[in-house]
Amino acid sequence: MKAFLILEDGNVFTGTSIGSTREVISEIVFNTSMTGYLEVLTDPSYAGQAVVMTYPLIGNYGITPDMESDRPWVDGYIVRELSRMPSNFREEGTIQDFLTKHDIPGIAGIDTRALTKILREKGTMNGMITTDENYNIEEIIPRLKAYTTGNVVDKVTCSEKRVLEGKGKKVALMDFGAKNNIAQSLNKRGCEVTIYPAHTSAEEILAANPDGIMLSNGPGDPKECKEIIAEVKKLYDSDTPIFAICLGHQLMALATGADTHKLKYGHRGGNHPVKDLKTNRVYISSQNHGYVVDTDTLDEKIAKPAFVNVNDGTNEGLEYIGKNIFTVQFHPEACPGPQDSAYLFDRFIEMMGGTK
Repeated sequence: MKAFLILEDGNVFTGTSIGSTREVISEIVFNTSMTGYLEVLTDPSYAGQAVVMTYPLIGNYGITPDMESDRPWVDGYIVRELSRMPSNFREEGTIQDFLTKHDIPGIAGIDTRALTKILREKGTMNGMITTDENYNIEEIIPRLKAYTTGNVVDKVTCSEKRVLEGKGKKVALMDFGAKNNIAQSLNKRGCEVTIYPAHTSAEEILAANPDGIMLSNGPGDPKECKEIIAEVKKLYDSDTPIFAICLGHQLMALATGADTHKLKYGHRGGNHPVKDLKTNRVYISSQNHGYVVDTDTLDEKIAKPAFVNVNDGTNEGLEYIGKNIFTVQFHPEACPGPQDSAYLFDRFIEMMGGTK
């Protein structure tokens, strides 16, 4: 069946329908990872977005047990070529069946290089995936321009708290759309991890007397999370060690008076270089974000830049003055990789008074 990707600038790509045949409007973003497509599909940070994979062949090792949540979160999936015959000893099915099962529409067979160039030159934009050959582009474009992702954190967070047992430090993990590997990275280091819904009050978290607090990744514009930001400020005011990733990093910055802004087309992939400003060492990182902290708005008495993106100079991490708090924009829990910055979890444990 034919499928069409219609962008808000009027560009139309024609390909083949994969997965669900329902129509969807979403923000169109691209990811440059060469592997890890299942982790991309199941990363809650993609809620409200349809993902273009720049690597040309997707699905060659099928669906494996490597999911970052219990379901996929992308609105749509856009690929050049979809492998119809996956081969892997852990393979449990095909992407086609996976997308169909979870009612996610997609399109294959389009020129993803041309699409990515448009998004790089004009910036991230909204689009529609449809199988309706009689679409009316004049009627569709106003709908595309009106679309916003809204507050998608409420959509992806857990509904109730749960605990991963451990004999080490007790960590409270705020779930703003947390990837599974954040809790697992702490748990395998011995930590007992209690995962809390996004709107849990700071008072409830602090009353549990955790050794440390983890603020997770998540989707959408951080400024939409006004109530959460107020609770994060209370956590900042406590003396509890805090480590934050991605959206959590942005929320902590907003809670302490800094500002964030949207990038032209974001950072999404497993090959982004970041420099540790303390050691000048460069790490290759996994990233998935469309917003960054504006370092010009930082109060130098509150925080200072700790990491910077080597490609475009944007902020990739902050160290908070006089506090046991550090935050990063990238993903040290990267799964399938790279694992270059996983040492940051060890640093967090040391900050809580533990050992590696």
